[in-house]
Order: sequence, then C-alpha cells, then structure tokens
Amino acid sequence: MLLVPIAPSVAISQKAIPAEAAIVTDSSGTMIYGKFPNARLAPASTVKLVTAMVVIDNLYPWTTATVSENATKVRSVQPRLHPGEEMTVSDLLHIALMKSVNSAAVALAEATTGSEQSFVTLMNLKAKEIGAKNTFFSNASGLPTKGRQYTTANDLTLILKEALAYPLIREILEEKEYIVKTSAGREIYLKNSNNLLWQSENVIGGKTGYTGTARNCFVCAIKTEKGPLYTAVLGARSRSSLWSSTILLAEIGMNSDEVFLPAKPLSLALTLPDGD
Repeated sequence: MLLVPIAPSVAISQKAIPAEAAIVTDSSGTMIYGKFPNARLAPASTVKLVTAMVVIDNLYPWTTATVSENATKVRSVQPRLHPGEEMTVSDLLHIALMKSVNSAAVALAEATTGSEQSFVTLMNLKAKEIGAKNTFFSNASGLPTKGRQYTTANDLTLILKEALAYPLIREILEEKEYIVKTSAGREIYLKNSNNLLWQSENVIGGKTGYTGTARNCFVCAIKTEKGPLYTAVLGARSRSSLWSSTILLAEIGMNSDEVFLPAKPLSLALTLPDGD
C-alpha cells in the first residue's frame, strides 16, 4: 500500500470508510478519527460482549448449563445447539463469542437469571456502568427486535476495552480455533469469525456482527508501539470492506501525527469463510 501524507488538519474523506459509522481511539479513549461516532445504530452480535461480561459477573465459568428448547428455537448461525445439551458456561461463551451463535447467548442469559428478559436488565446496567451512554439492549443476541436496540461506534470501543479486562473474554477473542465437548460427548469445532486474527499477530481480539438491519459490524483492539488502539465499524457494506476499513482505521491511529490516504485499495487476503 502506497501511503501519501497530507496535512494533519485535513480530514480523511468519510467515503474512505464504506460504512455508516466508524471510529479509532487510543488507550485513553481519545478519538483519533470518527465518522458519525455517536450515531445510534443497530449493534448486531457485538452485543454479545456485554452478554459475556454479565454472565461472568454472575456465574463461574466451569458451571454446567443446560440448553433449553427455547434457546434452540432462536434464529442462529451454525453450529446448531440441541435441546437438553449440557456444557460449561465457558464453552457456551466460546460458541457465542467466536461464532456468534444466538442460541448460546440465550442459553447463557437463561442460565444466569432464568430468563432473557431479566438478563437484559443487567446488560443495560452494565452498559451504563461502562459509560456507554448511547447504548440500549433488548436481547442478549443482537438479533433485530421490535424494541429499541442500538449502540454507537464510540460506545463499542468502550465496551470492548472493558470486555478485554476479563481474562476469559480476552482469551476467547484471541482464539483462532477451539473444540467444545458437551457432557454427552458431542464435539463442536469452532473457527473464529474474526478473519484479522489470521492476518496479523498485532490483533488483540474483536467481535463481529451481522444482521440485515445492522449490516456488517466489527469492533477490534490492535497492539501498536503507541499502545492499544480500539476501532469500531458499524453498517459496513460488505464483509471484505469491514476488514479493510479496520485496517485503514488502524493505519490512521498508528500515524495520528499525520493523516494518510491510501493511493489504492488495501490488499488483504480474504480466503477464509465469512462468519457472523
């Protein structure tokens, strides 16, 4: 990629990020670049970061949870969970965070408070505690709902930073592959939906999301010589533009003393299958 420096006072065109909103912040939370960073938009599966925090706040990771029939009826990506399956809370968290399985998120919510509705109350309290003032949840999965459900690019960076302070969540987000074993002996192979884990060792971890309403979403943390950077992209037009936008945001953050414009599209190997 050829980088052409321009005056720091000149802002990068918002068209450079083909998404509804985007942001890159430093470790202090200072915004380096933003495109509608406080616009309230559908969050898709990025909400599962808050789901995971609330679960860990209330349950031991090695606790056994049973997947209800209600949870398995939730619209979800593969792998499918079966009614009555038993697995640890930790394993359900791997399924929810690595593959965005909505049934796993609902099963975790039910194991924590008995119902998803009561669990969502704790999620919204957690968001307020973090300082995500423009975030509101209606379910534990991120699926479209008749009720209000929104977040912002800025709030997502706050949420990810807090989530990474949980050792188990950080460990899961760093995992490329993992095998879950249910109490009945079924093995479930997981490949992380975060394609950037295969592109750079500097990627700390992140959470993807997709629904027809939210389009493609991604929040990510990246190691740099200046400390960690936090990026968020909401409403990206395609999965490939989600990755390239994140890379561009990282470039902006790493060169925050100058602003750079790419002379040609970013080159990124995208041979891995898309995930939610």
